[in-house]
Amino acid sequence: MSAGSITLLIILLVLVVIWFGMAVHIVTQYERGVLFRLGKVQRIRSPGLVIIIPFVDRLRKVSLRIVTVPIQSQGIITRDNVSVDISAVAYFRVVDAIKSVIAIESVHAAIDQIAQTTLRKVVGQHTLDETLAETDVINANIRQILDGLTLEWGVEVTLVELKDIQLPDSMKRAMARQAEAEREKRAKIIAAEGESLAAAALGNASDTMMAHPLALQLRNLQTMVELGVDKNTTVVFPAPLMSTINELGAFLAREASSARTIVQAAATPNEPAPVVAAHVVEEPVLAAPVVAEPVFVAPVLAAPETGR
Repeated sequence: MSAGSITLLIILLVLVVIWFGMAVHIVTQYERGVLFRLGKVQRIRSPGLVIIIPFVDRLRKVSLRIVTVPIQSQGIITRDNVSVDISAVAYFRVVDAIKSVIAIESVHAAIDQIAQTTLRKVVGQHTLDETLAETDVINANIRQILDGLTLEWGVEVTLVELKDIQLPDSMKRAMARQAEAEREKRAKIIAAEGESLAAAALGNASDTMMAHPLALQLRNLQTMVELGVDKNTTVVFPAPLMSTINELGAFLAREASSARTIVQAAATPNEPAPVVAAHVVEEPVLAAPVVAEPVFVAPVLAAPETGR
């Protein structure tokens, strides 16, 4: 074989490889191929191996995956004339491969620009408080506006979220003072509610102590026990306790006098017995706990000696 034949064979092999490389394409699962033949759209090619006619057909691959578009920070004036810087992020995907290729030159650049202008327009219609508290409403409004524009391009906006809101320093200080005042108001309201509940509980306790006087004395004794836990050298006696002690002393004196009268009546036969019975029935409630006290035995036995 001559050298010319070998050269021609090599050229043919090179042309075949070039043609094969231009004619054979692989469309992945997340892509769709838009086939142009002599500049006209023919059809959508599914994922897999695609063979086209070189120099006649042209295959444009379009990705159907969700694309993230960060929206740069925008200086926006809210409806209440507060300047804020807001950045956001948008997510979109291609739903019509042919429209995304024919209707618009660059989908990514178009989505970026229209998202910035829409963000500025929507936020400018809300006050600062609404922008901070109703982000979900703002996100929904932005997405609705973008969908109305991008569906003509074969693109669907799946999600729009406000990412960052920068406030002026003066506004931050004012909001901090407002939050502090709100917290103080809540604290005062809670304290007032606590005082009201405590007053109601104390009122119920006082009614119980009025119905049961001994409960107050028990409470006083427990208070004295609590004071004595710390080993204090000062003993505090409440005024009701002192009056109770005085009443107890007067009661003991009356009982001693009654005991002397009984002994004298028993020693004198001319005295009528009903006097003793009448004196015994005088205070049946108070006599019951004191009769058992051994303190009163000594005065009763000493009464006859003084009579002698």
